[in-house]
Amino acid sequence: MRESSAKDSWIWVRAFCVAVAWMITHVRGFTPSLFTLHLSLRNNGMLRSLSIRDFVIVDRMDLEFDSGFTVLTGETGAGKSILIDALALVLGERGEALVVRSGAKQAEISAEFDAGAALTRWLEDNELAGDEGGCLMRRVIDAAGRSRGFINGRAATLAQMREAGEFLVDIHGQHQHQSLTRAAAQRELLDAYGGMHGQAAEVARAWRDWKQRRDRRIAFETDAAAFAAEREQLEWQVRDLEALNFSADEWRELLNEHARLAHAASLIEAAQQGLDALSEGDGSGLSQVNSVIARLNSLLEHDAGLKQILDVLEPAQIQLQEAVYALRHYGERLDVDPQRLRESDQRLDAIHTTSRKYRVTPEQLPHTLENARLRLAELAESGNVEVLRRMEAEAHMACLAEAKKLSAGRNKAAKKLSEQVTAAMQSLAMAGGVFEVALETVDEVNAHGLEHIEFRVSAHKGMAPGSLAKVASGGELSRVSLALQTVVSQVAQVPTLIFDEVDAGIGGRVAEIVGKMLRQLGKKHQVMCITHLPQVAASADQQWQVTKSAANGRVSSKVAVLDEPQRLEEIARMLGGVKITETTRKHAAEMLGIKH
Repeated sequence: MRESSAKDSWIWVRAFCVAVAWMITHVRGFTPSLFTLHLSLRNNGMLRSLSIRDFVIVDRMDLEFDSGFTVLTGETGAGKSILIDALALVLGERGEALVVRSGAKQAEISAEFDAGAALTRWLEDNELAGDEGGCLMRRVIDAAGRSRGFINGRAATLAQMREAGEFLVDIHGQHQHQSLTRAAAQRELLDAYGGMHGQAAEVARAWRDWKQRRDRRIAFETDAAAFAAEREQLEWQVRDLEALNFSADEWRELLNEHARLAHAASLIEAAQQGLDALSEGDGSGLSQVNSVIARLNSLLEHDAGLKQILDVLEPAQIQLQEAVYALRHYGERLDVDPQRLRESDQRLDAIHTTSRKYRVTPEQLPHTLENARLRLAELAESGNVEVLRRMEAEAHMACLAEAKKLSAGRNKAAKKLSEQVTAAMQSLAMAGGVFEVALETVDEVNAHGLEHIEFRVSAHKGMAPGSLAKVASGGELSRVSLALQTVVSQVAQVPTLIFDEVDAGIGGRVAEIVGKMLRQLGKKHQVMCITHLPQVAASADQQWQVTKSAANGRVSSKVAVLDEPQRLEEIARMLGGVKITETTRKHAAEMLGIKH
């Protein structure tokens, strides 16, 4: 390796992890399997354990491993990707009934993580916090395809599980490099590398504001007559409703007054009958109560027991007297006023007529007037084309200002990204190759800024860089993708990185470099990689072997943690295929750095 390759390799390694956000939405479809994995980690924020039950072709399995770089190997079709499929489900990936093991009622996956500070805050904000420092995620899918999710024992939506997963795991799929040929993916990747997602979002917001004002101005200029007609109608409505001079308070008072006036005669008669019965008629209630009290008072000296009765009667006497005063006062206020009743009827009729005209209830008339005034104010503002043009120009200038800030950041990031990816390519059998992020200015600012972003590459010295989508072959595209993702991984913050055969299409010295890079990456992250390459597997801190077996007509997968002798045999199998010779074993031992 050249003197500069160590530095280049580290650059390459650091970003092997960025593709998760894409992969979570592109995890391939599930195939029958069932699985139970137990992963214990000591590093804060990393995966502690993963338990899978009745998932596809594995019924139950338990594995333990430490932090660092772990590889998962085995024959093609053994079920190595079950771990990734299961983990994707528990992190919010959509599932279906096919993932439930044949004959089982449901598949269940749970994963326990150490929760870092950012995830802990998110859990508290969403009322999903559990034991201090931990996060337990659980997903259940039944045979009918119904799904339930839980975070720390509390029911959670798939959106919440996906959001929590963004703090924890990046999953990078073997076909992700294909997405890098799309312009949108290239723009997203550059903005992620430059830390400009927030600025890009601000440009999009400013552009939408400008477009909305432009559309308003165009609509007015193309249909000014309709605006004028609407304004004229609203002005008439406002005059009509203002002339009514109606309020909700008046409506309540008017209804009460009308009811009183309409029944004034009956009310007066009832008040007078009450007065007669209580105090003014022969044998009125109040006079009889007064007589009883007087008689008992005269006999009180003969029997003190009468005091208890008097204590009840005297308050009643007072209450009756108060009722008499109130009835007399009420009767004096009542008056049969036919003129006022007619006026009240006319006012009610006017209000009901207006409410029918505007198809609302009388209580809603004040709100109707307020809405008409607001819309009229909007039209007054929109009805002046010069005002509309000024507002449009202001929004356009604001959008341009935000876009220029974004362009400045993108130019800086593009230069740095180009240099680092080019340097990383030199370690991947692409000596002399060049990577370039081209920013082509567009005619008018759009929702994405002022430039079209294109990744260009020349795979060999002397070749002019061309579009990544058109120039690179399949193998070259894979290697450029690895280099690019490695560099961009500098922005990745998640503790656990998973790679699903991302080393496909490479081999020999390049595969050895990839293995060493992943091992170095494992010193800072928890790294897991599914691989068919012995060079990559030999670089791992731990190695798991996935095997598939059939018994009683049922197929199942098993995962075993390999010790040193078992690992030597597995590396030898990966090197030599079906027939393993002593020469193959010796080569495997040399790759593992052990004596044989």
